[in-house]
Amino acid sequence: MDRLKIRGGRALNGEVSISGAKNAALPELCAALLSAEPVVLRNVPRLQDVATMLKLIDHMGVSTQRHEDSAVHLNAAALSLPEAPYELVKTMRASVLVLGPLLARFGRARVSLPGGCAIGSRPVDQHIKGLQAMGADIVVEHGYMLAQLPAGRSRLKGARITTDMVTVTGTENFMMAASLAEGETVLENAAQEPEIVDLAEMLIAMGARIEGHGTSRIRIQGVEALHGTTHQVVADRIEAGTFLCAVAATGGEAFLRHGRADHLDAVIEKLADAGVEVRAVDEADAQGVKKGIWVRSPGAASGQLKAQGFRTTEYPGFPTDMQAQFMTLNTVAQGASKVTETIFENRFMHVQELVRLGARIQTDGKVALIEGAAALSGANVMATDLRASASLVIAGLIAEGETVVERIYHLDRGYDQMEHKLQGLGADIERLK
Repeated sequence: MDRLKIRGGRALNGEVSISGAKNAALPELCAALLSAEPVVLRNVPRLQDVATMLKLIDHMGVSTQRHEDSAVHLNAAALSLPEAPYELVKTMRASVLVLGPLLARFGRARVSLPGGCAIGSRPVDQHIKGLQAMGADIVVEHGYMLAQLPAGRSRLKGARITTDMVTVTGTENFMMAASLAEGETVLENAAQEPEIVDLAEMLIAMGARIEGHGTSRIRIQGVEALHGTTHQVVADRIEAGTFLCAVAATGGEAFLRHGRADHLDAVIEKLADAGVEVRAVDEADAQGVKKGIWVRSPGAASGQLKAQGFRTTEYPGFPTDMQAQFMTLNTVAQGASKVTETIFENRFMHVQELVRLGARIQTDGKVALIEGAAALSGANVMATDLRASASLVIAGLIAEGETVVERIYHLDRGYDQMEHKLQGLGADIERLK
């Protein structure tokens, strides 16, 4: 099992390219199931979750071709097996995203209940209730969701769907299913993340009729068929935010090419309050148009950074996927801070590993209290989930001595060659096979 060995204490300087967003690429791979025509996705990150999703849809009979230029060519014309077996989805919760497209196009689906990171409950009941409102018959038996249209119906029907909670994958599933449904579907309490907007723009390019994406109310007028398209996956805001926190903690100056500052307002505001300079860049350079995010920080060792409290909420609030990384910054910044996690339970599992490195953190339910200005020292630590992995890498970059991060298969699920990108910024980090 691979590990990362990090020797801390180096500032990060230079330029790094931000990859396409995992949380946009996964639903967009599923969107290709909605059409019998070829679909090309560009800027697809090389991640374990993406590889798993490609293997899953290939199992269904979809032609998939991955190219060196980060493009993926898909053709679902010959899809013959509308099912997602447990063996292929047990490591990835996003596999539930095949349910809506399969029902919409083929009228039936057999999808295993998904797995993934152990960071608390992400129930699929919202998906089931929404698709049932659109006319599907769904039962759960032996760990599988068995879905089909009633006898005599060839299409899902439009409906008004109001979820009990804001659900990103639920919004994506409903939006894809409604694109081929009969009549109008209105999604109330819809997720507003940039990845939702990116998926909607892809579907619109395929011929879907969607309005209101990026707001809490999305309207979809169903069409009989969708055609193929070529689509560029939006840049990963969480990868960009992770690198912002890394530079903030270690000190240095970096340019995150392709990063979208407008997708990270809540994080950038907290970084600015902490004493970090961050600005959006959109200007000409030798390569054409230079777009991205510029960041400069004195680093925690300067004693100039101030710890910031925050509360995770749905977009456009502070993202839960940035909680662990920013908490690591707070452990070495000046002052005390309070972090409240409102999205997932069990998402403080990185805390005990940070404490092994010298962090001073106490947790009480959904609240973590951090005493800043800790002197972190290297140790062996173990990743428990995707974003926890990133927080431990940042901690290792700050800590004195050598840190070894175990179980980095979690990291590989969501970060495209992270150690190589950090090496390019001057970090002393290597992968141990």
